[in-house]
Amino acid sequence: MNADPPGLDLARLSHHLEREGLTRGPLRAEVIHGGKSNLTYVVRDEERTLVVRRPPLGHVLATAHDMGREHRVMTALRDTGVPVPVTYHLCRDPDVVGAPFYVMEHVEGDQPEATPEIVRDLVSVLATLHSIDPDAVGLGDFGRPDGFLQRQVGRWKRQLDASRSREVPGIDDLYARLARGVPGSGRPAIVHGDFKLGNTLVADGAVRAVLDWEMSTLGDPLTDLALFLLYDEFAALDGGSPHPPVAAPELAGHYADASGRDLSRLGWYVGLACFKLAVIAEGIHFRYTKGLTVGEGFAEVGDQVAPLVARGLMEV
Repeated sequence: MNADPPGLDLARLSHHLEREGLTRGPLRAEVIHGGKSNLTYVVRDEERTLVVRRPPLGHVLATAHDMGREHRVMTALRDTGVPVPVTYHLCRDPDVVGAPFYVMEHVEGDQPEATPEIVRDLVSVLATLHSIDPDAVGLGDFGRPDGFLQRQVGRWKRQLDASRSREVPGIDDLYARLARGVPGSGRPAIVHGDFKLGNTLVADGAVRAVLDWEMSTLGDPLTDLALFLLYDEFAALDGGSPHPPVAAPELAGHYADASGRDLSRLGWYVGLACFKLAVIAEGIHFRYTKGLTVGEGFAEVGDQVAPLVARGLMEV
C-alpha cells in the first residue's frame, strides 16, 4: 500500500470499500484535483480504478462541500442527456477518512484547450441540463427556487465575510449594486453552480462527463450561463490562457436558441458571477495563507480577485 495522500487514510478506506464490495485488498491513490475545491483522488486496487471525492482540508464554509448533494444530483442525472460519471457509494461517516466522501466511476478523458466546437457543445449541454424537469428525476426538493437570486447575493456576501483577511477595494460596492438590482427569475432549473471546461472531461472531441456538482441546486439557470461566459472571458481562471475561442454574444445566442430563455438582464448575472468567483478566490487565498491547501498553483489565486471585482462593477 502506498503512502497516504493528504486527506485520505488508505487503510481505513480499503477496509470500508472492501466491505462495500467495491475493491479488494490494498489500495493505491493519488490526488487528481488541486484542492481548490473538493479533493479528488484516483484510487486503485489490483483490478479496478475508481474516483473518491471528499471536502477540502480545513476552513469549510457552511453549506459548501456537501458530499450528499453532489452524489445525489449525479445519481439523478445518470439516465438524462447530461453526461455524468456513474456513482457507486456515499459514506456519511467522517470516521472512515476524516470527512464524508463518495465513490464514482473513473471516466477516461482529459481537459484540453477550449475549441469553438467544444465550447459550443458545452453550451448545448448546459441548455440540456436546464431543460430537465427536476421532478422527473427525483430532484423536485433539491432547492428553493423562490428568492434564489437574493439568497445567492447574500450567501456570497456571508462567505466573503467568513474569509476576510485583507482589504479588497470595490468588492463591497459590487455587493451593494447586486443587492439593489436583483432581477426577476424565469422558470427554475437544475443549476450546476460552477459550469466550465475545467469541470468536464473530453475525449475524441466529445464531452464525456460533467464533474464537480458541489454547488448544484434548483434555481435560476442564467447564473450558470453567466459564470460559463465569464470563465470563457477569463480563461486563466479555468487553468487556460485568456483567448476565448467564441465570442460571448454568439455563445449567449446559442444558449437562448437552445433554451428559449430571456437574456435581457444577462449583465447583472455576469456581475454576480464576478462577485462569486472573487469570493471563492478570496476563500482559497485565505486557506493558502493558513497552509490548508493541497497541491500547487495557490499563491497567485488571490491576485485574481481585483480584476474580477473591476469586471463586475462594469456590468451592474
